[in-house]
Amino acid sequence: MTILKKSWERLCAIMAYADEWALDMLYPPRCPFCDKVTEKSEPICPSCRKKIHLTGDTVCMWCGKPLSDKRTEFCMDCAKYKHHFIQGKAVWVYEKPVPESIYRFKYQNKREYGRAYAKEMAERYGTWIRKRQIQAVVPVPLHKNRKRKRGYNQAEIIAEELGKILGLPVYTDLLTRVRDTMPQKMLNQTERKNNLKKAFKTTKSSVQLQYILIVDDIYTTGSTLDAAAAALIEAGSKGVYTCCVSMGRGY
Repeated sequence: MTILKKSWERLCAIMAYADEWALDMLYPPRCPFCDKVTEKSEPICPSCRKKIHLTGDTVCMWCGKPLSDKRTEFCMDCAKYKHHFIQGKAVWVYEKPVPESIYRFKYQNKREYGRAYAKEMAERYGTWIRKRQIQAVVPVPLHKNRKRKRGYNQAEIIAEELGKILGLPVYTDLLTRVRDTMPQKMLNQTERKNNLKKAFKTTKSSVQLQYILIVDDIYTTGSTLDAAAAALIEAGSKGVYTCCVSMGRGY
């Protein structure tokens, strides 16, 4: 039995390696900012790394938006509105060349960028995630109509890559989007919240996970993540954290 088990584990490892090799052949690692092929160990080329801005250490204590004043605890949005999630983080400030990169990732089938985003996420916040006792990673879902049109969910790609790196389970079907809402970028703060009311629901009546990390590409005001977090908490989750690729400044 032990020999059979070891043989099966070896076969699984070979199959996983073959899958990874095939993925690299189809979608070779590319710098998500200049789109040049890069090394897998260093997905962002040195020249592009100099151009991007990390969110830094002086950030909103709630959502993670970068702040200019160290004495300020919360950004303008978080000072006015309460969130359902406990705390949020993001890797980069939403300034050039980040918006162009995310646009290609979402709308031009640059799925390979997801690995670079996840690697940066893990390097920056891996310790923070482990200390929060996160039990699972959940991507913000797309409505089935939008996913069918686009062909994939960009948040799902990031979440799956992050889960691989951190050794965490990823539940892509735990949360579903039941309303095909208007794009959030077209709405103001109040309209965003109303637009997303009852937009998400869990596929299980009871969620047996205490702490969950929701992953998305862009954080704007937090309305989307709030609505997703509310659905998970209503189903039984004790607490929800968030992590995104990019967000704007909180001033």
